[in-house]
Amino acid sequence: MDIGYSSEDSHDGPEESKTEVIIPKDVITDVLTELDEPSTALTVSTVKPLYEVPEETNRKFNPFQREAVDAVTFKLQKRSFNSQLNGSNGAKSKKQKSTSKGDIAMVEGPNRYKGSWGSSSDESEPYSYSEPEEINSKPDYEKTVQLTAKPLEDESSVMYSKEPFIHIPRGVGIDLTNEPGTRECFVPKKRIFQWEGHKRGTNKLQFFPNSGHLLLSGGNDSSVLLWDVYHNRSLLQGYYGHTKPVKDISFNNDGTQFVSCSYDKTLKLWDTETGKCSNKIKLASFPNVIKLNPNSDKQNELLIGLTDRKIQHYDLRSNEIIQTYDHHLGGINSITFVNENRNFMTSSDDKTVLVWDFQINAPIRFISDPHQHSMPQIALHPAGKFVAAQSMNNTIVVFGATNRYKRNNKKLFKGHNTAGYSIGLAFSPDGKILGSGDTYGNAYFWDWKTSRLVTKLKLDSKPLSCIDIHPQETSKVAIAGLSGKIHYLE
Repeated sequence: MDIGYSSEDSHDGPEESKTEVIIPKDVITDVLTELDEPSTALTVSTVKPLYEVPEETNRKFNPFQREAVDAVTFKLQKRSFNSQLNGSNGAKSKKQKSTSKGDIAMVEGPNRYKGSWGSSSDESEPYSYSEPEEINSKPDYEKTVQLTAKPLEDESSVMYSKEPFIHIPRGVGIDLTNEPGTRECFVPKKRIFQWEGHKRGTNKLQFFPNSGHLLLSGGNDSSVLLWDVYHNRSLLQGYYGHTKPVKDISFNNDGTQFVSCSYDKTLKLWDTETGKCSNKIKLASFPNVIKLNPNSDKQNELLIGLTDRKIQHYDLRSNEIIQTYDHHLGGINSITFVNENRNFMTSSDDKTVLVWDFQINAPIRFISDPHQHSMPQIALHPAGKFVAAQSMNNTIVVFGATNRYKRNNKKLFKGHNTAGYSIGLAFSPDGKILGSGDTYGNAYFWDWKTSRLVTKLKLDSKPLSCIDIHPQETSKVAIAGLSGKIHYLE
């Protein structure tokens, strides 16, 4: 006859009902050794199967029901139940072996202190990990993943390519040294590539001046990134130093330097190839737009529009303010050089457009109308005679860019939605096509001569707020927005 153990009350008195504990014989020795309580009173009784329901009871057996038993009996019964449960599932219980807890004075190495985790360990590895199966599903366009690197100090850069990239490449299927606008341009028909861009949104895009073999971008991740447009279209260099979102960027005429402004109220001048920050200016307010003077003899000067209604004119050699222009009644949204770079035009939240002479704090033209809406973005036509302004009433209006600066009521571009966002716009190098994003992630392209909408492309689920058209290619466009992804169209 098989034997087992059960606990009994040791006091004298009326006979009470006793709880019978069912214990498999193969765990008795191990349990008693573990408990090490020789004073516990135990008696021998007949062992019944664990799940056998006594005939004298009609209640349903519940293995999780708790009863008032002493600590020794509870441990024995719990261990017995776990052993039987594992056996019923067809799985062999893993035998554990005692291991050392280690030296309390050591924190590394095989003999380091493990605490309570070192009391026992399974013979096999408790955890296993396998890489998920890669799904080979190629989209209808190529894309690249942004590389990330954390700079070690302020105003630093990370170079992702060891090859020099400033020099214009050859053997790419097109002569990038031609004068922009000499080729006839067409509207793009599809997306051919996608850069991952910036996390939390891309705010500005600009192709390398004249050649367009590089693409500069600034975004809400506080970084400025330089992308390769030809070859493998990889990330070439990252410029880190701003602590808040980068609002605007601007190349100088030859692309060797560029400036950036950020919501951390700083303006930085960068060397494009080395990535060094050569100048830094602390601003009095948040910047919205920044432009380097395009005149070749004044590349050391820049204009920056602030949210405190002022445009400040800086000299980068001395970091001094040359002039402050403060006739707007709202934050400055855009700055555009007009009239062969002899004047500049600004738009503001006050729904007006002003034209200025350099270094004179008095506008020479004041464009306002009771039905005029705020115009957050303005682009100059390559011919230099007109500017197109993105209006908040879902239209693009046109003004003259010489002498009278009068609105052209014969040209009106519509069909897209821009209300509530600062949506960028751009002209093709030959001036025949006008491109823009919108709040629903679409790219729109109009014929400049007829104002007719030619193409609408659905690219994203979030607003597309910045766009630039390649200065040499006939139909290539870069466009991005709040999703951060940079779409390359052809």
